[in-house]
Amino acid sequence: MLGFIFIGTIVSLVNRESTVIEEEQRINDEKSAFIHTIAPTAEQLDRQYHVPASIIIAQAVLESDFGRSELGKKYHNLFGVKAGPNETGVLLKTKEFINGKWMTIHAEFKVYPSWKASLKDHTRLMVQGTTWNSKQYDAVIQSNNYKDAARALQNAGYATDPTYAQKLIQVIETYHLEKYDRNR
Repeated sequence: MLGFIFIGTIVSLVNRESTVIEEEQRINDEKSAFIHTIAPTAEQLDRQYHVPASIIIAQAVLESDFGRSELGKKYHNLFGVKAGPNETGVLLKTKEFINGKWMTIHAEFKVYPSWKASLKDHTRLMVQGTTWNSKQYDAVIQSNNYKDAARALQNAGYATDPTYAQKLIQVIETYHLEKYDRNR
């Protein structure tokens, strides 16, 4: 009788481990599918406007959790772009690093009709800058590699996270996103 219990336990553990492996594979497939879905547009935008495709993709991965966040999935906003006056937006919770600590706030985020529209608007922001500084992201466009571009984004104040550049670099290196960049 003990032998049957022991074998049953082993079978149960093997089945559980198999389920975990299958779930991890499903998640990896989702991540890969997201990257492959947005990469062609990111490459086109890189060729056209010189915003590194690896940076575009890494930001979309980081900001939208591979398009799985509510903002990315439901509202097609892959970059956490906030809505301006007279723009369609949705009020959602977000975390911001303010005065040396993480805080949860509510912010109005821009709503897009598609991921492609979000990618194009993000690139427009990089190229045209903000209403208060048209050259805000020039260093990103002028960068010679993804590491310099990531640091330029952080220095330009794109995100409040003090480790934003390092997170982008880590995403690029983990998923080998530099292969999507035009020759720099």
